[in-house]
Amino acid sequence: MADWDTIWINANLATMAGTGMPYGKIENGAIAAKCDRIVWVGSMDALTGKPDTLANHVVDIAGKWVTPGLIDCHTHLVFGGSRASEFEQRLQGVSYEEIARAGGGIVSTMTATREASEEALVRASLPRLSNLIREGCTTVEIKSGYGLEKSAEIKQLSVARTLGESLPVNVQTTFLGAHALPPEFKGRQADYIEQVIEEMMPAVAESGTADAVDAFCESIGFTAAETEAVFKSAQAHDLPVKLHAEQLSDLGGAALAARFGALSADHLEFVSEDSVLAMAAAGTVAVVLPGAFYILRETQLPPIDLFRKHGVDIAIASDFNPGSSPVPSLLLMLNMSCTLFRMTPEEALAGATRNAAKALGLAADRGTLEVGKRADLAIWNIGQPAELAYWAGYNPLHTLIHDGTAIDFDAQLVSPGLAA
Repeated sequence: MADWDTIWINANLATMAGTGMPYGKIENGAIAAKCDRIVWVGSMDALTGKPDTLANHVVDIAGKWVTPGLIDCHTHLVFGGSRASEFEQRLQGVSYEEIARAGGGIVSTMTATREASEEALVRASLPRLSNLIREGCTTVEIKSGYGLEKSAEIKQLSVARTLGESLPVNVQTTFLGAHALPPEFKGRQADYIEQVIEEMMPAVAESGTADAVDAFCESIGFTAAETEAVFKSAQAHDLPVKLHAEQLSDLGGAALAARFGALSADHLEFVSEDSVLAMAAAGTVAVVLPGAFYILRETQLPPIDLFRKHGVDIAIASDFNPGSSPVPSLLLMLNMSCTLFRMTPEEALAGATRNAAKALGLAADRGTLEVGKRADLAIWNIGQPAELAYWAGYNPLHTLIHDGTAIDFDAQLVSPGLAA
C-alpha cells in the first residue's frame, strides 16, 4: 500500500513560501497529500520513486499552476436585504457618512438581518459563499455586526458556522458587535458599549460561535476609548482581536490594535507612519480592501509603500458586504489591489494566501504549499501566476482541493447567484 493518498504531478507550483524564488515557485514539480495534510512538495526529479508507487491516486495536471487555496480574511457575508438604493444615492452625490447618519448604511442592514430567520439567512448566504469557493477560496472569514443585539449577533455567527458545515470550506467567525449604534441606543453610545461588553461578549464566548472580535473605530463608529474597552473584554474571554481602522479618518485605531497584539488592522487609508511602525512591532497584518475603496469612490490610498518600508505584511480581502463592497470576488480583489493600490501581482497573491492566513491567526496551518500544512490547493489554467491578478472578471480555476479532496462544484455548491 502506498504511503500517500494523492499526488499531483507535472505541476508548476506557486508555493508562496519564503524560498527566495518569485512566488516560491517550483517548476515541473509535484505535491502530495495524505488525509487533509500536505506530505510532500518538490520537483519531479526529487521524487524517490515512481508516482504510482508513492500514492494511491496519481493526478497528472499537465503543467497547470497550483497555488494555496485562496483565503478571504475579511467579509460580512451573512446579512439580510439589499442596499442598492443607497448605491444609487451615492451615485447622486450623497456620501457614505451622510447615508449612515440619516439612518441608512449598517443600521438599514441591521433591520433586515434582525427580521430574517436563521434559515432565511442560510439560504441567502449559501450562494454568496459558493461564489467565493468557485473562485478558489478554501477559507473565508465571516463577521457578525448586523444584529447589534445579543440574539441577533449570535444568530449571524451561528449561520456562519452552519455555512462552514454545509459547504467544502473553512469558515472563521468574528464577533463585530461594536459595528454601529442601533437606533434604540441613540444618544446612549456608552450604554451600548456596556451592553456589548457585559451581555453580548460573555454570551458569544459561551456559545463558542466566534474565533475573534472586531470593532469599527471611526468617526461614524466608535471612539478609540470605546474600542479599547471592547478589546479588554475580548482579552478577558481569550478571544483575539482585529479592527476596522483609519478608513475615513485617523483616530489612532491601528496603533491601538497593535498595542493589543491584534491579528490585523483593516482598511487603513488614513493610517499614520507612527501607527504603521506600531503594527510592524506587533506583527499586526495590514488588510487592504480595494472593493470598498472602489465602490465608495475613495481617493485616499492606503500607504502601501509605508507597509513595505516597515515590513508590515499586507493581506487583501473582498470586504464583501451589502453597502460598501457588494463584490463577492476575491479574484477581482487581486486585480484591484494591483490596479488601484499599485501592489505587485506577487504581493497580491501573497495577500490572498500567506498573509491572509496570518491575518486570521492561521499561518501555521495554511496559506502556503508546505509539508504539514492543510491540503488546500487551487489548480489554475494559467501560464504564469501573474495571470491571477491580470485577468479581471474571468475565472481560470480548473480544480479546487479542500482538505485533500477535489470539490465537485455541481454536487457540493449552491448554484451561482446572489438571491435567496
